Amino acid sequence: MLLVDDILTLPGRGLLAIFREVHNAVQQESANQAQAIRDQLRDLYLALEAGEITEADFAARERALLDHLDALEAAGTAPEEDAGPPA
Repeated sequence: MLLVDDILTLPGRGLLAIFREVHNAVQQESANQAQAIRDQLRDLYLALEAGEITEADFAARERALLDHLDALEAAGTAPEEDAGPPA
């Protein structure tokens, strides 16, 4: 009977494994997007300090980047910046 149970549950376990991989890929992509936004923010701060952009331009671009980062984090797909390794 155990063999029959294994055969019957095999497709379900396979689909579950596929869904896990898709979920992990989406989380990784969101983390990459969040990191890219943080890198852009860092570059923006450096450009302001170097006098390459005006404060008004800086404020507008910073707001847009922070809004995008907040949207990613609010969706729950992007990890917080100081989050540790998963438990």
